[in-house]
Amino acid sequence: MNAVLEEKVSIIEAVPGKIGAEVIGWDVRDFTKDSPEMETLRQLIYRNKVVVIRDQHDLDEQQYVDFAHAIGRPQVYFQQNYHHPDYPEIFVSNNLNEDGKKFGVSGTGRYWHTDCSFEKHPLSFTMVRPLIFPKSARETSYIDMARVYRELSDELRAYVDGARAVQEAWPRYKVQECDIDRSITELIENFKAECPPMSHPAIIQHPVTGEEILYISSGFTSKLEGLSFEENERVMQALFEFIEQPKFIHTHFWEEGDLLIWDNRSLIHKGSKAKAGEVSRMYRIGVYDNLPFYVGIEP
Repeated sequence: MNAVLEEKVSIIEAVPGKIGAEVIGWDVRDFTKDSPEMETLRQLIYRNKVVVIRDQHDLDEQQYVDFAHAIGRPQVYFQQNYHHPDYPEIFVSNNLNEDGKKFGVSGTGRYWHTDCSFEKHPLSFTMVRPLIFPKSARETSYIDMARVYRELSDELRAYVDGARAVQEAWPRYKVQECDIDRSITELIENFKAECPPMSHPAIIQHPVTGEEILYISSGFTSKLEGLSFEENERVMQALFEFIEQPKFIHTHFWEEGDLLIWDNRSLIHKGSKAKAGEVSRMYRIGVYDNLPFYVGIEP
């Protein structure tokens, strides 16, 4: 890794072919849209794909949201049951009630995916700040889909080049209290109406780095357009098996005070699963960087 030391700030970037940068010495509470560090951070994310900012221990909810506004435009997720009650920009992954009331949604993101690929305008950046760690599961894993595309076999590449991939969220729907007495069929139909399937190019081009990226995941991608059901079953299984090989996986092991930000164009990710009875709480904010998600789509 290459280390850059500026005053009391240490920035360690990934070596070529790897992902992940580390920043020590920043206090994101001091950042505004005009802070010179903001452009440095954006470029770190584009180059390294995932960035950890260490030692953000005293960041409260308002300061977290303010930091998101400094980076870009915070997302308000389309389902309210994920919202923090006072800060709708904060997506709450949590299995611990607050004052006896359900607070956020538990068990989120434990499958390979990129956030909001099922929307017309997918999410540029995701940032996550854990508040309560389970004892047994303190990691998030990532796969660099530009590298995966570079290493695809000619046979698999022939299926994805020029193709469109259908992204669907309904299989990941979390049942809510208001769903009592509604059938599974009704739940699926209602959710598909709220969040219909969306297609994007199977290969996208990054608007900043120019990299070509395989934009599919076993979590949200249901098929490639134009293939029969049987051929899709075979091809998608082969693609997912290739993508999810251990050699492609980069794992971040969380430390107290970590704040992670990553580029959803370039990476798929998967959260770890805690043991039964363990508690956890994470605050996620999605951020749009106001650029096209990929070359050829409107920002």
